[in-house]
Amino acid sequence: MSVHETREVEIRDESIRLGQLLKLANLVDSGSDVRPLLADGQVLVNAEVETRRGRQLVPGDVVVLGGVSCRVTKAK
Repeated sequence: MSVHETREVEIRDESIRLGQLLKLANLVDSGSDVRPLLADGQVLVNAEVETRRGRQLVPGDVVVLGGVSCRVTKAK
């Protein structure tokens, strides 16, 4: 899978759940859209397939879905 676009997604807290990040980055419309993507192995976290919707992400983590890469950053 080639990555066509990289976005920085700012979070206010120390961490964010994977499902929440995918919604915040507008990669899914709702939380219910996340589960089938994870089950199909379509979501990568730090270049590894992730299957847990509740995975805690911290600044520096990179999530890839559908050719879009999102880097978690801390809001200033």
